[in-house]
Amino acid sequence: MNATNADPDSAAADSSVVLPPWIAAQTAELLAQRGHAWLLMGPSGLGQYTLALELVRAWLCEQPSPAGACGHCASCHAIGVRTHADVCVLMPETWMMGLGWPLSERAQGEIDDKKRKPSKEIRVDAMRDAVEFSQRTSARGRGKAVLVFPAENMNHVTANALLKTLEEPPGDVKFVLASESAHQLLPTIRSRCLGHTMRWPDAAASQAWLKSQGVEGPLAQQALLATGGRPQDALAYANARPDPAAWSGFSKAMARGDVGWVRDWSPSELLVTQQKLCHDLLALCVGAEPRYFAASDLLAGPSLGALTQWSQALNAQFRTIEHPFNAGLLLESLVSQAQRVLSPSRLPSR
Repeated sequence: MNATNADPDSAAADSSVVLPPWIAAQTAELLAQRGHAWLLMGPSGLGQYTLALELVRAWLCEQPSPAGACGHCASCHAIGVRTHADVCVLMPETWMMGLGWPLSERAQGEIDDKKRKPSKEIRVDAMRDAVEFSQRTSARGRGKAVLVFPAENMNHVTANALLKTLEEPPGDVKFVLASESAHQLLPTIRSRCLGHTMRWPDAAASQAWLKSQGVEGPLAQQALLATGGRPQDALAYANARPDPAAWSGFSKAMARGDVGWVRDWSPSELLVTQQKLCHDLLALCVGAEPRYFAASDLLAGPSLGALTQWSQALNAQFRTIEHPFNAGLLLESLVSQAQRVLSPSRLPSR
């Protein structure tokens, strides 16, 4: 996920929103466990942030049940409006701004004065503030909670600042770390937490939930396909690309070199979609089923060697995709590269 955007499951911050059933089940399961630190792991789109926030809400709720927070008390309301004195949220500043969490007075002042841009990492000074927060007395008398997301956005200095507190937490503080790339975390961080792998809902449950969010029929099926079956990523995709043809025609558009097909896409969105296309074409080459595209939407023909080279080139470009390049020129370059691989001469004109 792009760190400059709000998480697609951020609607769950509103206590009036009904949780997806797979998140509700995991909330109840984790609340029954004893411990002081949890690590929620899995790919994007499965609801790590939603689940983490629900745990925090339940831990501090004035009238909790085994299923979670009541959603109506003063504590739940304070979390919903981002003013709870016993909650500390550690995120990159770009994510916090997108999800409505207030920055510290110092950080907000530096950004307002244009001394620096919002950070895309979890800053070490924010972690030190969190350590100091954990040592304070609870304001509401129900303990304190620290939520870290995405936890892989801690660099080594920031992570090391957390280690001692995570191992020997003072008083009644609990930690929940949510990650979309847990393998990037320090082993010492992972070993100090109770690990929980996010559940992957089946297609029927995902489609039912998408329908409850106003997305159904071919669009719901296409969105789930485009996101590899991740329902909350699928919801974000359906809201951004409400025309199923935008996905089903992508392979042929790339083979034609049709930059107009992606004229309103960001370079990062195009690159990630090309990576998915390359993945599926490689799968076909070795006799496997595609994951992100319908087989009927894919072109046969590119060799395994050509696709392997394309995959390597895309991975190399991914490391610099957030640099301030000219977006239009970058889109044209990516489409031209795809066109060379996909042999456009086999295609009729559009």
